[in-house]
Amino acid sequence: MDWYDPDGMSGWMWMWGAALLVGGLVVITGLVWAIMMTTTRRASAPVMTPGSTPPARQILDERYARGELDTQEYRERVQALGG
Repeated sequence: MDWYDPDGMSGWMWMWGAALLVGGLVVITGLVWAIMMTTTRRASAPVMTPGSTPPARQILDERYARGELDTQEYRERVQALGG
């Protein structure tokens, strides 16, 4: 037995303490993760309803409206999109 441990038990106590600490951290991390996964909103794909404009076409229309595309380029890109 060591001079600082007359009962020979401090090594076991340290191991139990470390195991409880690690286990507690695992549980807390799991709880935080579960809460974050259930409360955060996730980005979803745009919902397409009948008669709505596809997202690519909508972006193209917006760029044309802002003047980023001229009429010829706009028509070429609309044609490339199949519309």
